[in-house]
Amino acid sequence: MSSLSRRNFLALSALGIAAVTLPSCGRSEGIEQTAELLTSEAPLPKPFTVPLPVPEVKKPVRSDATTDYYEITQRVADVEILPGRPTPVFGYDGTFPGPTIRSRSGRRTVVTHHNKLDVPTVVHLHGGHTPAEHDGFPTDLILPEGARTADYTGHGGHPLGDVSKGSRDYVYPLKQPAATLWYHDHRMDFTGPQVWYGLAGFHLVHDEVEDELPLPRDERDIPLMICDRAFDGDGRFRYPAIDQSLRHTPGVLPDYMEGVVGDVVLVNGAPWPVLEVDAARYRFRLLNASNARRYRLRLDGGASFVQIGSDLGLLDRPVKHDYIDLSPAERSDVVVDFSGVRPGTRIVLRNDFGNGSTAQVMAFVVGRKVADDSRIPNRLVPIEKLDPTKAVRRRTWHFTRGRFKGHEGWTINNRPFDPDRMDARPRLGELEVWRFYSDLHHPVHIHLAPFQIVSRGGHPPGEFDRGWKDTVDVRPAEYVDVAVRFTGYTGRYMLHCHNLEHEDMAMMSAFETVA
Repeated sequence: MSSLSRRNFLALSALGIAAVTLPSCGRSEGIEQTAELLTSEAPLPKPFTVPLPVPEVKKPVRSDATTDYYEITQRVADVEILPGRPTPVFGYDGTFPGPTIRSRSGRRTVVTHHNKLDVPTVVHLHGGHTPAEHDGFPTDLILPEGARTADYTGHGGHPLGDVSKGSRDYVYPLKQPAATLWYHDHRMDFTGPQVWYGLAGFHLVHDEVEDELPLPRDERDIPLMICDRAFDGDGRFRYPAIDQSLRHTPGVLPDYMEGVVGDVVLVNGAPWPVLEVDAARYRFRLLNASNARRYRLRLDGGASFVQIGSDLGLLDRPVKHDYIDLSPAERSDVVVDFSGVRPGTRIVLRNDFGNGSTAQVMAFVVGRKVADDSRIPNRLVPIEKLDPTKAVRRRTWHFTRGRFKGHEGWTINNRPFDPDRMDARPRLGELEVWRFYSDLHHPVHIHLAPFQIVSRGGHPPGEFDRGWKDTVDVRPAEYVDVAVRFTGYTGRYMLHCHNLEHEDMAMMSAFETVA
């Protein structure tokens, strides 16, 4: 990068965040959020003036009969997010979002990550059915080249795991159906700021079953990473980390411990962008990549969504929705039909859970009429129905605010995260029912295994609970039952809240799958 060295990035960011120590800067964002609002100081663009970028599809550096090999460099780079102002980001290949990887189900993908940042990182393929040593356990760090473990005293004082220096190979067998996955940082105690600064990207898995369906494809199959941020006067990201160097003391300033939400909505790294579309059907892969913000997405002008997929693959049948709810880390694959819309019409994607600047997400401008041979079939893919009455074991997990080591934080079953403590040992192939209790909004994510939502508060699942999930939105004073069966790999995995501030402040639990 030319205008900003890697070493100076965090020091300069600290200058931009100084004002957030004032109590007036932390404002509640409403009952739909468990978070506090961080506002921008930079002039912001008018909505729908910036074109929607689509992340570049990464090409493998080589391939053989079984495997595609990729290399990604994590580095600081200047990216123009606000028009005319450079924003230094932590970027996979120096971009935000990172490059998209497209893989085939059952074909092995190996991604070598090189850490050229000044802080340790961990890479988690969110939704991946992945061996434990490649899943991104939060203490399995990639240190910057030449760094020592003694240079970083965060991570709760716990012994570190499998530490690499400079680079690490992540091996993904991808023995799973077609799905919209994503990869992001997962470093213990520092996931929130490192994702906020840009470490997130799509990883899309395809298979023959999906290929045979007449769904929109190619340039009409578009991933949309939705997240929120706040900016200082110079265009840098603002984030209320206690330790702006991200080296020693984890967590956020006390006003923001419930979660951080910003006042700028980004889609694929652009503020309130606009996309010109043909008068045809489009598939949009919606991802909520925010640290803490929940969205209720709605199209104006009477347009609607047809949901075809959830977190971990296609549904058994399409479902029409007037709106889509997404908590952090949830995905929803939808088809929007623009064929009946008059050319020149602008359709706005709105956020009913937002207000002011966060009530709008992006816009679509409908263009010419074109030939379109896509359609939405009445049946998509068969889905095995897990029978909770056949569960061999039931476990209960309480997600609540807690106090430990003299500080406020977040706990599971009244205990803070300890990477050396295994809180469960599920056996491969056995069906279990896990019950999640919540005090506030907690998007709960289970690594390794897909699950199905059985009930909410003893009632049937909600309208967005269909299909295979890896993250469930557990709402205040609610309990949710999920049926889960771990297969394939033994080892250490994670269960945690995907409100990243909650995760960093100890709302994680480790479990070990056993044969």
